[in-house]
Amino acid sequence: MTELFETLAYHPLAERMRPKQLNDLIGQEHLIGANKPLTLLIESGQLPSMIFWGPPGTGKTTLARIIINHTDHPFHSISAVLSGISDLRQIIKQAKESRQLGIAASILFIDEIHRWNKSQQDALLPHVEDGTIILIASTTENPSFEIIHALLSRTKVFTLKPLEQAAIHAIIDHALTNATTGLGHLELSIHADAHEFLSQSSQGDARKALVALEMAANLTHSQQDTIITLSHIEAAMQKQCLLYDKKGEEHYNVISAFIKSMRGSDPHASLYYLARMIESGESARFICRRMVIFASEDIGNADPHAIQVATSCMQAYEFIGDAQGWIPMSQCASYLATAPKSNASYMGYKQAKKDIHQYGHLPVPMHLRNAPTQLMKNLGYGQDYQYAHDYKHHIAPDITYLPDDLLQKKYYRPSDQGYEKNISQRMEQWKQHIQTPQQSKK
Repeated sequence: MTELFETLAYHPLAERMRPKQLNDLIGQEHLIGANKPLTLLIESGQLPSMIFWGPPGTGKTTLARIIINHTDHPFHSISAVLSGISDLRQIIKQAKESRQLGIAASILFIDEIHRWNKSQQDALLPHVEDGTIILIASTTENPSFEIIHALLSRTKVFTLKPLEQAAIHAIIDHALTNATTGLGHLELSIHADAHEFLSQSSQGDARKALVALEMAANLTHSQQDTIITLSHIEAAMQKQCLLYDKKGEEHYNVISAFIKSMRGSDPHASLYYLARMIESGESARFICRRMVIFASEDIGNADPHAIQVATSCMQAYEFIGDAQGWIPMSQCASYLATAPKSNASYMGYKQAKKDIHQYGHLPVPMHLRNAPTQLMKNLGYGQDYQYAHDYKHHIAPDITYLPDDLLQKKYYRPSDQGYEKNISQRMEQWKQHIQTPQQSKK
């Protein structure tokens, strides 16, 4: 059997500093500690299949290693990126042979399980279900979207959070002072502003912090300095990579925050999330399309200019391109965020759609039907139709437009926001004219 984590002559700092004991793990206090769920589960020795879900560098693989190193179960490890069903079949064969010898169920650690497709996950399912395999898997993607339901229902999901800045701070200090596995032998210290910048810029990712620290330490040592400065950290990190997966959950989280910030009339948050998307490489066309949709769905007739601003923004971006396309996009986002809001037309359509499904396709009233032939006229098509422009205020007093079963329905209920307040007042005035059928024609 291949050892899960073989010892090499050299490991990067992030690997050397990986905690070996549960008590050494920094962060994830909601899971680890006295009377915390994961600690209790590990101490009980009754291991269920489990999935560790969280951003990179938060301790998913570390937790898997700690669990495996404190159990007598046979274990196997595969990467979902590099392995497939043939590898799984070989492991299952070995696990079944172990069970026949009276050995406990085998633990299978799958790194990045979200990389496996449905058929690969289906192949794993029966062996988890019958207890041949205890699955421990890690994923950076939301299991609800990436793991098949049948497998997900047989596992316990533990959510790992990005590490707090204080936790990253402590990890950096530990790495600098540990002479056995860390950088203590270099006898370096770190300037306060460099420490702060590294802790903050790592975005809760311990691995990112340690990789940058090791590079900065080597650079400092090669220059025969003893203090790691901000310039050393900046040189090591070069350009900070933003946490943003255009195909993953963070994509949906940030666009959701952008839309909800505009809906909540907060231009500051709107521009922040816009910048976050643009700087992370999100498609500008995608952002523009969402602003066009927002202009109709959330502003509507409260500000009829909003849809014009949004469509003009899309056209401006196509004309200007990526280099300065953010300028009209920022103007558009701030305009939409500060515009009066109404979803009356959006909600009206949804209610009309609901009634269509409930009542079916009701017949169009006869007086509204076109009558291009004599036969249609003889059947009553168009009979008693009142031409609105023949009447004062362009309102025909004795005519209805909805099917008979829906005459009492009100789909468009304008708000009192912005221009829609004028529309509401106009509709109230129309009611008075409709209720006065004695009005004469023009």
